[in-house]
Amino acid sequence: MSFSSEVKDELVALETVSTCCQHAQSYGLLLFGRSFSNASVSIAVENRKVSDMYAQCIADITHVPPEYSDRTGKMAIVSVKTAVERRAVLNAFGHDAGELSLRINRANLADDCCFAAFLRGVFLACGTVSSPEKNYHLEFVVPFLKLSNDLVSILQEIGFPPKHIVRKGYHVIYYKDSENIEDILTLMGATNATLKLIGVKISKDVRNHVNRRVNFETANIDRSVIAGSVQVEAILKIEQTRGLDTLPEGLQEIARLRMEHPEASLYELEEMLEGRLSRSGINHRLKRLVQIAEEL
Repeated sequence: MSFSSEVKDELVALETVSTCCQHAQSYGLLLFGRSFSNASVSIAVENRKVSDMYAQCIADITHVPPEYSDRTGKMAIVSVKTAVERRAVLNAFGHDAGELSLRINRANLADDCCFAAFLRGVFLACGTVSSPEKNYHLEFVVPFLKLSNDLVSILQEIGFPPKHIVRKGYHVIYYKDSENIEDILTLMGATNATLKLIGVKISKDVRNHVNRRVNFETANIDRSVIAGSVQVEAILKIEQTRGLDTLPEGLQEIARLRMEHPEASLYELEEMLEGRLSRSGINHRLKRLVQIAEEL
């Protein structure tokens, strides 16, 4: 099951106690279905629980069960059979049969609590959310410009200004910020989905931190190995041309220590010397050995 389906199953299972919120949720579900007009009232969804909720909303309004065009394939298509029943659905939400442009009727959002319920219905009808394991993306796909503009206005009013693009003739209202997605899921009532998203995000942050640390340590090791090989080569050159015995005692000690431990870091060399010489002192003497070899 996809993450989007999990979210919708969680939202369908919620109990809406308030009558006004039940009305607002039904309005969002029906208005943002596949069609909502005198000619056609229908929805086409993959989630069977959503299609059953849609059918129940229609039955509650018209007292007649709607028609399932396809219940066996990938999509469940639910539609209102007769013009009389379609007019009953439109009238239940204050819409006229002769409307030329579909808009949100704010009269169906009686109180502030109704906005969350309405948004829940809209998401069930036309919303999707990506798995947080892949990326952060929540969107509503709306076929009509004015209807999409009305939804954008409502989202802005409740503090979630979205982004908007047109994809294949449809208006896509979307979010890519994980915090906005968390807040919207919580507002709609999908708290389990929110907790899962937060958990995945924390896991990703920890994994990214570990990867950055490993990359940092690997880069340091690579630098130590490269520097060590240059220093060993310089010491060998000095030994073959003039002998290490010609060097001052301090340089002889560091030269022999480096030859014994060619891949050791400055920190490790400092520990071997038991604090008798600092890392900067060790580094200075190694650079001096390289300089002497270059002069030779």
